[in-house]
Amino acid sequence: MTKRVRVRAPELIGKGGWINAGDKELSLAELRGRIVIVDFWTFCCVNCLHVIDELRELEHRHPDTVVVIGVHSPKFVHEAEHAAVVDAVERYGVEHPVLDDPELATWKQYAVRAWPTLVVVDPEGYVVAQHAGEGHVHAIERLVRELETEHGAKGTLRRGDGPYVAPEPEATVLRFPGKAVLLPSGNFLVSDTTRHQLVELAPDAETVVRRIGQGENRGMTDSTWVRSRFNEPQGLALLPDGSVVVADTVNHTLRRYDPESGRTTTLAGTGHQWMRGDDTSGPGREVNLSSPWDVAWWQGKVWIAMAGIHQLWTYDPADETVAVAAGTTNEGLVDGPAAEAWFAQPSGLAATPERLWVADSETSALRWLDPDGTVHTAVGTGLFDFGHRDGAAEQALLQHPLGVTALPDGSVAVSDTYNHALRRYDPATGEVTTLATDLREPSGAVLVGGDLVVVESARHRLTRLRLPEEAVRVASVAHRTPRAATEVAPGRLRLDVVFQAPAGQKLDTRYGPSTRLLISATPPGLLVEGEGAGTELSRTLHLDPAVAEGVLHVSAMAASCDDDPRNEYPACHVHQQDWGVPVRLTEGGTDRLPLVLAGMDDQAP
Repeated sequence: MTKRVRVRAPELIGKGGWINAGDKELSLAELRGRIVIVDFWTFCCVNCLHVIDELRELEHRHPDTVVVIGVHSPKFVHEAEHAAVVDAVERYGVEHPVLDDPELATWKQYAVRAWPTLVVVDPEGYVVAQHAGEGHVHAIERLVRELETEHGAKGTLRRGDGPYVAPEPEATVLRFPGKAVLLPSGNFLVSDTTRHQLVELAPDAETVVRRIGQGENRGMTDSTWVRSRFNEPQGLALLPDGSVVVADTVNHTLRRYDPESGRTTTLAGTGHQWMRGDDTSGPGREVNLSSPWDVAWWQGKVWIAMAGIHQLWTYDPADETVAVAAGTTNEGLVDGPAAEAWFAQPSGLAATPERLWVADSETSALRWLDPDGTVHTAVGTGLFDFGHRDGAAEQALLQHPLGVTALPDGSVAVSDTYNHALRRYDPATGEVTTLATDLREPSGAVLVGGDLVVVESARHRLTRLRLPEEAVRVASVAHRTPRAATEVAPGRLRLDVVFQAPAGQKLDTRYGPSTRLLISATPPGLLVEGEGAGTELSRTLHLDPAVAEGVLHVSAMAASCDDDPRNEYPACHVHQQDWGVPVRLTEGGTDRLPLVLAGMDDQAP
């Protein structure tokens, strides 16, 4: 067995306290004897949500030896609110204890730099592995089995029930609904996300007409309205034939629901998540998708906000095919030709003849695509700036919007989710105003006559608002993502992405280099040398001493395969992560920046 670096795991601390622990304060000391997986996450991050789904299976396979502990480490100001974290834990079906760490105390103790990050602690309380990004559970599974064998033999493994205590369920008509659409009948169809259902409501937006799907049981079953199954459905769009296309988010599929017959069928997706190297076009039911969050009918196709890989895709019902339409899979805010644009978790779509509007949540931006295939930004500046500021669009601020709705006068209403507000952008004037406040995590809205029916996700209801003639006056606030900058020396900086292939695997070099590194900076002038793509996971950068601070954007990928010469078709895995690292240039700062993709940094002090 490979000898591991032994580093004592810091204790888990956080001012917000514990969730899913039955009002008990947990500590690593009392978990001694168990294999502990610490999951650093934040609920805005779609990659974090992918990891929660991956860990769910691992927890079920090792219920008496593995304890998963979530450490919620906020990016946005709203995510530092304890009530919002409690909501998110229920919303996404988290079935393990979660430490609410609003001040990033444990994040700093573990020197974490990216969401999500997984840290494995052995039964004796030592850190034995760290993984940034998603797709690492196969490697952690191998390590868990090793640790079970090793510590079982030593007598240091303690089996038993975990510390998870399920919350008491609440009786509400809807539970964290995602999106809604108006049916030809005048009824509303709502994605009841946390209950894995669609719900048809009467025109009063309250009375239940029908529930579509089995409800509490996650799954992917095409059948009648009673027997169908979904997995955290989100976006809905009415098709010309009166049926509805459904973004079945955690199933990574597009589904079709026919209100007349009550039947559900699958249009696109295989049920497996898209990974780098997978097909980006082809027959709809043969191509993997990744967390489709919203859908819209535009230019004769279904447009898909593919939040999981920061792209827009299309589904063409004429030939039943899917294809990438915009975005590179790099996360950020870059305008221009669709094939070169960058998005960051597009989560809301609205179509007009001239524009496809996009709520680009992680950049707190309102974007749009024109019929010529060019991406533009109306509101928003990037991944780290957000707030609630009205006025001229170039200085206005949103906070993680999830929905956008086209209005009759050519303006759009933005469901400004983390500001608990409904905002309006008018292309004619270039102004941003506030339509309503005191909403609770609005995630979408439907225009009905002169009213807007808003999906108040965290109040578990639809709320009808008369479109106001005058804007609401709101005090302006601006924020930056609350992460401490890393002090680095001006001039030469060695950037090392640490990657160690999991046990029993090796780098896959059969078809060329198996690693990739892409580096850029904000502002661009921060980097004198070292920008661009390459195949080595280490690079020497030259930082301009005249630029006091900025953000290094790093994207790394490594492919590894099973190392067994007897296996003609070895299983292969792609490991990928994007980092945004705030840096401050300081004399005496570090001249080396390690970023752990997988493994342990053997040069750490």
